[in-house]
Amino acid sequence: MRRRTPPPPAPLPQRRGVDPVRVRLPVDGAWATVQEHLVQRLTGAPAGTVESMFAAGLVVGADGRAVPPDAPYRPGMYVWFHRELPAEVPVPFPVEVVYRDAHIVVADKPHFLATTPRGTHVAETALARLRRELGIPTLTAAHRLDRLTAGLVLFTVRPEERGAYQTLFRDRRVRKEYEAVAPYDPALALPRTVRSRIVKERGVQAAREVAGEPNAETRVELAGHRSGRARYRLVPATGQTHQLRVHLNTLGVPILGDPLYPEVADPAPPGDFRRPLQLLARRLEFTDPITGTEHAFVSARELRAWTSYEDWAAGN
Repeated sequence: MRRRTPPPPAPLPQRRGVDPVRVRLPVDGAWATVQEHLVQRLTGAPAGTVESMFAAGLVVGADGRAVPPDAPYRPGMYVWFHRELPAEVPVPFPVEVVYRDAHIVVADKPHFLATTPRGTHVAETALARLRRELGIPTLTAAHRLDRLTAGLVLFTVRPEERGAYQTLFRDRRVRKEYEAVAPYDPALALPRTVRSRIVKERGVQAAREVAGEPNAETRVELAGHRSGRARYRLVPATGQTHQLRVHLNTLGVPILGDPLYPEVADPAPPGDFRRPLQLLARRLEFTDPITGTEHAFVSARELRAWTSYEDWAAGN
């Protein structure tokens, strides 16, 4: 099997910790110019945006030189450009670095901060922030946490080593432990292992369980309860989208602060950081595939609906 030739390095620097967009022109195509292809490809951009970028010399080739508006279309050619960064409300909570060496960075992510750039969350993400704050432009996430979930995230320093750490997650050689605060149900028999088939459709906010072979498995344990609330320890064996949120909702104890389960709520306005989802990635354990070191990290964050419910409920 032929190895795919890696793309050339980006000729543009990062902007606020965000990589430039890289586009490889399709092998098959009837476009006359590079600009014509990008106009058709970037349909979500306002009218005239692509033409303005070419006129200003903001689209460049592998040599870093501006691609002229009339440059002929060349199949397989790479071009780069920076998209205009969206206006973002800063998330007013720090990303704490738990551990750092020459290979990895383990960060303790706050609620409301996306892990990596996506959609309207670009520069205000854990990855972009850490690149800026630590001065590591090559930093990359080895996995992701939901924007609303707080806790431990593993980042890799060297691009050539990223695959080794991602393989840990793919092969389930990372032990992850979460905590959640949800209603207490004395009739709910715990501990138990929940298995189901979860699907998440593009464009639909909430995931759902369907009939079929299970693709999601979570160990659920009771860690304590008081005043009608419980603290649950969750150990996932798989990593389906919203898996922990779906499984606790299925058990009849949806996580406090969840805007999707059991019902999809209206989106919170930008800058509303009250009542965060009470889900925390508490522990992360693995054997480092590069150094052989046995790592065990613990988040220092607390779920406020457990430690100070009145403050959390009041949105303080």
